[in-house]
Amino acid sequence: MPLMLWALLAGNFAIGTGVMAAAATLNEISAFFGVSVSVAGYLITAAGVVVCVGAPALASVVAPFDRRHLLALSMLWYGAMHALCTLAPSFGWLLVLRVLAVVPAAVFTPQAAACAGMLVPLAQRGRAITFVFVGWSLASVLGMPLNAWLSGAFGWQGAYLMVAALSFASAGWLWYAMPANVRPPRFALSNWGAALRSQPLMLCIAVTLLSAAGQFVLFAYFAPYFKTTLGASAQQLGALFLCFGAFGLVGNVLMSRFIDRIGAPRGAMIAMVGMALSLLLWPVGETIVLAAIVAIPWALGCFSANSAQQARLVALAPSLASGSIALNTSAMYAGQAIGAAAGGWLIDQQGMGSLHMAGLVLLVLAMVTSVAATRSGTRAAIAAADDPARRAA
Repeated sequence: MPLMLWALLAGNFAIGTGVMAAAATLNEISAFFGVSVSVAGYLITAAGVVVCVGAPALASVVAPFDRRHLLALSMLWYGAMHALCTLAPSFGWLLVLRVLAVVPAAVFTPQAAACAGMLVPLAQRGRAITFVFVGWSLASVLGMPLNAWLSGAFGWQGAYLMVAALSFASAGWLWYAMPANVRPPRFALSNWGAALRSQPLMLCIAVTLLSAAGQFVLFAYFAPYFKTTLGASAQQLGALFLCFGAFGLVGNVLMSRFIDRIGAPRGAMIAMVGMALSLLLWPVGETIVLAAIVAIPWALGCFSANSAQQARLVALAPSLASGSIALNTSAMYAGQAIGAAAGGWLIDQQGMGSLHMAGLVLLVLAMVTSVAATRSGTRAAIAAADDPARRAA
C-alpha cells in the first residue's frame, strides 16, 4: 500500500484510540469526579451526538480545503484538546472539553475514506477504503487496552495524554506523506438532496445506525460491566480489550482482503451475523476466559462491518461518496450515542443483565434492513440500466 494510505490508517488509529478512551476509562472517571457510571457515560453519548451532527454538516464546509492541510490540522486540534481534558477541574468541564475534542473525528474518518478512494485505481478502491479503516481496528487491539492499562496505573489522565501524543505524531506523518492539492469533488447542496432521496443509500446508512446502537448498548459499558459482574481488575480489563481488539484487527484485515471478491453487502452481513451470535451467547461468559471467547465473533465483525458499509456506499453511488460516507460516519456516532444512552437507562432501571438482549434486537433489525438495502440497490441498478433502452425505444 502507498505510504499516504498508511498515514491515513495511522490517523484513524489516533482517532479511534481517542474515541474509545471514554469507554476504557469510565471506572476511573466515575471514581475521580464522584459521579455514577451512567452519568460518566454521557461522555460517550455527547461525543456521539457531536460527530453525528458534525460529519454531514462539515462535509460541505471543508470541501474547498487541501486535504493535506485539513487532515493534519484536524489531528493537531485532536491532540491539543485531549491534553486540555486532563486539566478539567470538574466532570462538567471534562464533558465540555471532550465535546470540543471530538470535533476532528467528524472530519477525519469520512474525509480519509474519500481521499483513499481518490488515491488508488478504481479496481482497488474497496480495498483501499477498508485498509484505511484498519486504523480503527488497531485502535481496539492496541489503543483501547493501553487506555485501560494507563487509566488503571496512572489515572484516566494518562490515557488522554497518550491520545494527545498519538495525534501530534499523526499530524506530522500526514503532512509528510500526503500529496498536496488533494480535493475530492465539492459536495453541493443538490448532491445532498440526491443522497437523501436515494433509498438504497438511506437504507444502507440505517444499517450502520442500528448496528452501532446495538453494539454500544453493551460496548460502552464493557469496563463497568466486567468489573461488576466478573470482578475484573484493570489488568484483566486490559487483557480483555486486547483480545477483543486483536480479533477486531483480524476481522478488518480479512474484510479488506476479500471484500472485492465477496462484495460489500455480503461482507457486512457476515460481520453482523458474528456480532449477533456473540450477543446471543453472552450469558455463557461467566468467567474472564469464557467472556473473551464469546466476544470473538463480535470482535471479528465490529470494525469490518463499518469498513464494508463504507465500501458499499461508494459502490452504490461513487459521485456521492463524500456525502454518503459523511452520513455513514454520522450514523455510526449517532448509533453510539443512542446505544450508550439506552444502555445507561437500562443500567439505572434494570441493572446490566439485559444489555446484551437489547443489543441483539437492534442487530437483528440491522440485518433485516441490510437485506432491504441490497434489494433496493438491485432494483435501482436495473432501473438505471433500463432507462437508456426506454429512451431509445
